[in-house]
Amino acid sequence: MISVDEALAIILERVQPLPAMRVDVGAAALGLVLTEAAVCDLDSPPFAKAMMDGYAVRSGEGAERVVIEEVLAGQVPRKIVGPGQATHIMTGAPMPAGADAVVMVERTELLADGRVRILDEPASGKNVLAQGAEMKAGETIFDAGVRLRPEVVGVLAGMGKSQVKAHPRPTIAVVPTGDEIVEVWEKPGPGQIRNSNGRMLLAQAARAGGAPRALGIARDNEPQLRALISEALEFDVVVLSGGVSAGKVDLVPAVLASLGVEALVHKVRMKPGKPMYFGIKARDGKPPTLVFGLPGNPVSSYVCFELFARPALRKAMGLPPRAFWVKAALAADATYKTDRPTYHPARLELVANGWTVRAVPWLGSPDLRGVTAGNALMLFPEGEGVHRAGDTIDVLLVDELL
Repeated sequence: MISVDEALAIILERVQPLPAMRVDVGAAALGLVLTEAAVCDLDSPPFAKAMMDGYAVRSGEGAERVVIEEVLAGQVPRKIVGPGQATHIMTGAPMPAGADAVVMVERTELLADGRVRILDEPASGKNVLAQGAEMKAGETIFDAGVRLRPEVVGVLAGMGKSQVKAHPRPTIAVVPTGDEIVEVWEKPGPGQIRNSNGRMLLAQAARAGGAPRALGIARDNEPQLRALISEALEFDVVVLSGGVSAGKVDLVPAVLASLGVEALVHKVRMKPGKPMYFGIKARDGKPPTLVFGLPGNPVSSYVCFELFARPALRKAMGLPPRAFWVKAALAADATYKTDRPTYHPARLELVANGWTVRAVPWLGSPDLRGVTAGNALMLFPEGEGVHRAGDTIDVLLVDELL
């Protein structure tokens, strides 16, 4: 068996970012990575504009001004502001010629004869955003490699970019295997269980940024396994659950080999998840399909996905394939005895003094419910011992802090 670090290094060495494609700038692009520079076509703002509701004036001209017009956002001023004059202006409206400052309406007093009294004399440029202050025509605003966060999407839209080139989301085929599995809407019969792994892995793949699709349950017979896996190999990533251990009906590795998948990892020194499998299938003109064969116990599948598949998906999307490991102080004593490094469900929190973590009650690899009380995996080293409260331990954050 190889270590987790060795297995991950083998996996990431074979992952290539997916070829760029044009994507719509909007919600569907969230989290993708630009593969081209984004250059501004127009100044932003395209005109000097008021940043407050108030009065556009010439600075340094005394307290009282004659109001010559009103300009709303979306309108264009028609009159030049001369000495002793002011334009009533709304936030976002273009500044009238002649004016160089805006006095916010709260610092004015409207008089009865069409004049306004300025209570605070403004400096030149006060409450005015100059033309091109945010962006200038021809300026490179984002370089290739920038991730499309909501604020980046908004700026691109403001630049007139309806589409950009980016690494796409990996397509992911999810195939749970086993004769004992029934669909979630079915009542299990004797010896049967519902398809929780399939739904869980779809959700994990989506959380990791991929585009997952369920292909159905593959039964423990070679013809059906071959048919479903053949279909799955058309995707960028295949995630199988079950059938990769050493049991009589653990047929997945042999079927994968018969379909031309090159096995690179099989069995990792870890708990849970020892039977973890990884291989690749060459594709014409595209990066190879990545194939993850995860153990059938639900927590084993969960842990292996987070440790191996999630970093691989990040790299395929052009992101750094890092996982969010931190060193955290134990909130309570933790006793352990294990023959392999163990990833125990835990609750990680950020407090005033830094990270703190607490193991959650857990019955082992079949106990998926126990995982739901946590948001992280704490790593117990191989052997036997006690970590005392306050000791530092390595922790992988897998979910948001709640």
